[in-house]
Amino acid sequence: MTTKRTDVLVIGAGPAGSIAAAMIQKEGFTVRVVEKEKFPRFVIGESLLPRCMEVLEDAGLLEAVKAKKFQEKFGAKFVKDGAVADYNFSDQFTNGWTWTWQVPRAEFDTTLIKTVERMGVPVAFEATVTAIQFQEDESSTITVQHKDGNIENIEARFVIDASGYGRVIPRLFNLDRPSTLGERKAVFAHLQDPHRMNYDEPNRITIVSYAPGTWVWIIPFSNGVTSVGFVGSFDFFSTIPGDLKAQFQTLIAGHAHLNERFSNVDFVFEPKKLESWSATTDQFYGKGFVLTGNVTEFLDPIFSSGVMFATVSSHMASKLVTRHLRGEKMDWNKEYTQPIQQGVDTFRSYVTNWYDGTLEKIFFSREQDPEIKRQICSVLAGYVWDQKNPYVKDHATALKRLARMISYQSMNS
Repeated sequence: MTTKRTDVLVIGAGPAGSIAAAMIQKEGFTVRVVEKEKFPRFVIGESLLPRCMEVLEDAGLLEAVKAKKFQEKFGAKFVKDGAVADYNFSDQFTNGWTWTWQVPRAEFDTTLIKTVERMGVPVAFEATVTAIQFQEDESSTITVQHKDGNIENIEARFVIDASGYGRVIPRLFNLDRPSTLGERKAVFAHLQDPHRMNYDEPNRITIVSYAPGTWVWIIPFSNGVTSVGFVGSFDFFSTIPGDLKAQFQTLIAGHAHLNERFSNVDFVFEPKKLESWSATTDQFYGKGFVLTGNVTEFLDPIFSSGVMFATVSSHMASKLVTRHLRGEKMDWNKEYTQPIQQGVDTFRSYVTNWYDGTLEKIFFSREQDPEIKRQICSVLAGYVWDQKNPYVKDHATALKRLARMISYQSMNS
């Protein structure tokens, strides 16, 4: 059994792991990445938010992504029964980036981690963490099994768990807890999309309200392919007969816009499913480790927040880790857990208000206050830490108040 040493071990080579590794390397510490899968690999979460861009830039990864010429994304469009609510990121309340990308994740994730490798960071693919032993001094010994069966130990001063759905440390140490959000299912595919220019595409994500509690994402890529996914309750999908492909085709045929656009196009890959994705954990950090990205909590795909939280949390965590390694004192709860939890809680309010119909009432009201629309647009762009924005600061109550006001005005108009 071989033993290697590093200042920081990063578990996971997705966007969270790439950001963490790049930032640690940039600060002059040694870092290694282990990833259980082989890249490129498929994953959803294909529509980024502008808040990601400053993180990619600071980590030194932005230019590599720009070179791929992914589809630029300027906003988000919500559609219901012919009504359209279009949010353009250039018209937002918070100062920041006003555009981002829509990306096939296999290519995007590979671009990030290969750039990290070119920075000099060793990356081991198809390598599974099977055990971690933490010492009193916060160092650890991590046991890694490779695809060929070889086992090695990695001694690290600190571990960043960016394993996403893998949730390595929460599962090894029984930290996982169920989310407060309801369980849902997604059925999705990549389709050829020859008619996209007829539908004010492709520079935004389109969210279509399909049925109560059920919605559709439409995410066009620069290569002519479009990602289409249906999200709803298990009960909803149980009413649709057939296998995944038959269900997908039935759902397409059941909506006029989707049927017109996608009924006779070719599949790039046939439908897949993702189920019961929401989970959380007892703690975001511990003695010798920190959790980032979806390991902290993945909410729901409705507002494309997954990659944003992955990159921002890793960016924040890696800065704290380098301070820790230099012997600085910090309050992990105040400087990491509280801000991450605040951002998650803000988006959780928006997710909850989407599924209970509150946001639909706001989005599709006949007259939207321009300033309020700008404030909500900033949340949709990922700027969920701007306490000057009342729809961030008062996220738990502001949307409900606004919806009640809209209902009152509608009854009295």
